[in-house]
Amino acid sequence: MALPPASRTAPAMPFASSQHHTAGGILRRPSPPPAAALRLGPPLFWPWQKVKVGPLSVSPMGFGTWAWGNQLLWGYQESMDSELQECFNLALKNGINLFDTADSYGTGRLNGQSERLLGKFIGQSEGPMKSPDDVIVATKFAAYPWRLTSGQFVSACKSSLERLQLDRLGIGQLHWSTANYAPLQERALWDGLVEMHEKGLVRAVGVSNYGPKQLLKIHSYLASRGVPLSSAQVQFSLLSMGDEQMELKTVCDSLGIRLIAYSPLGLGMLTGKYNASNLPNGPRSVLFRQILPGLESLLTCLRSIAERKGKTMSQVAINWCICKGTIPIPGVKTVKHVEDNLGALGWRLSPAEVSELEAAAMESPKKMVQNIFQTA
Repeated sequence: MALPPASRTAPAMPFASSQHHTAGGILRRPSPPPAAALRLGPPLFWPWQKVKVGPLSVSPMGFGTWAWGNQLLWGYQESMDSELQECFNLALKNGINLFDTADSYGTGRLNGQSERLLGKFIGQSEGPMKSPDDVIVATKFAAYPWRLTSGQFVSACKSSLERLQLDRLGIGQLHWSTANYAPLQERALWDGLVEMHEKGLVRAVGVSNYGPKQLLKIHSYLASRGVPLSSAQVQFSLLSMGDEQMELKTVCDSLGIRLIAYSPLGLGMLTGKYNASNLPNGPRSVLFRQILPGLESLLTCLRSIAERKGKTMSQVAINWCICKGTIPIPGVKTVKHVEDNLGALGWRLSPAEVSELEAAAMESPKKMVQNIFQTA
């Protein structure tokens, strides 16, 4: 997808969170580079520059909120809420305006907690927000088996709006396709997306965990109803760059759909923080134990490029996603995460470095397990 004019002319300057943050966490714009620097390399993004997702202008990277309320996988505790609010405010002050959530995020009694927290933080925002529409909330509606009609899906959207304390969403997304196990339910969910859009409950419509074939079908159907499909969210990273993922990206580009990349750090495997003797707590440790031993080549490559560019491994991995034309949405639950992830913006890997990373990734004997709900 073509970049907006501002993005094509962005100054070629490095972005390092440690160099460009004040003590209060507010980004200080560096002085313009010399004219010679403007001629170097491909266009770059700064956080305050925006890319298009359908009718929306969003930051070139968003933040995911899967961990906000998830005790099982991410160890959430309500005592974390104050730091999560700091994360939100710091991101907003630094130009990030895209936040991804879902009505199913949160475990047990905390179901929907991610949306509730995001709504609270928007309402109490300390950032440069003139109206709630300045924050683009992309939420996903679960294709639960009891959501059998378009009206029930619209009701799910209204419930999310109540938790978020918003009048309308930025992007309303179908969390997964039911084509593999309940194909008759699928059309009702599509009609629900149409109704949300027609009622003005969402500014744009998207899907998640759709493969290329099913994406073509829903795009065609929505177009026949006069509703554009603006985004497709899928697991996409150096650990998830298989043929189907790349085909999906090609389809998105051909149809003008923006690909949103979730898990751009492979659940943390690409951060360099973990190894076979230092695994994360909880269920992730099982997956890490299987995959990490085969990632030596990729992690060595990430580390080498990070050292050359004065970046962290996480920043390099996220920047690779940006170089592939996606909007990555790394998850954040600490201020340190936000500061580190912001350092993925304002610079770009060279084509040679992108190729180097992809060659190293191809050598890995095991890849990330794909989401079981992703369709063909």
